[in-house]
Amino acid sequence: MTENPDDILTRLPARLKEARRAQGLSLEAVANLSGVSRSMVSQIERGESSPTIATLWNLTRALQVDFAGLLEDGDGADRIEVLRKTDVPSIDNMGQGCRIRILSPPEEAGGHEVYDIRFDPGGALNSQPHARGAQEQLTVLEGAVRVTSGNTASELNAGDTARYAADVVHSISAPDAAARVFLIVKNA
Repeated sequence: MTENPDDILTRLPARLKEARRAQGLSLEAVANLSGVSRSMVSQIERGESSPTIATLWNLTRALQVDFAGLLEDGDGADRIEVLRKTDVPSIDNMGQGCRIRILSPPEEAGGHEVYDIRFDPGGALNSQPHARGAQEQLTVLEGAVRVTSGNTASELNAGDTARYAADVVHSISAPDAAARVFLIVKNA
């Protein structure tokens, strides 16, 4: 569907202002975070200036909003964003004998991250401490795993959930057989 560029420019000022207010940020704070002058941010929000792509990119990064979402027509409540299995990013070179699928959106990195991890028999994911106050919540979907956080360890079976500190050395392993877990990382 091709949109009229004028429609996009009509929606953009209100969407940027709404995103700034949702974050509880002043014009000055957005200017400091984005590198875009306070007066330019104000002019864009009032519809008096059309931002360049570079300026818009800097603003969306500062406001932690989706670049494309600001330009789309309609309310986000009446659509479903789908990421097909073949498009889900994965990490195959972290840990030993494990494949990590990243289910959370990229803009959530460092905040609230969601992973689907499959372990081969004997596979392990050993992690260094995350940011202070970080927590992980793990649910075993298939098989059994051993979770270690600091000096504490626990055995979990399919259906079990564990919550533990991730600001210390921690690990997840499948010592005996293949396993699959759903992992949520919440950085403080």
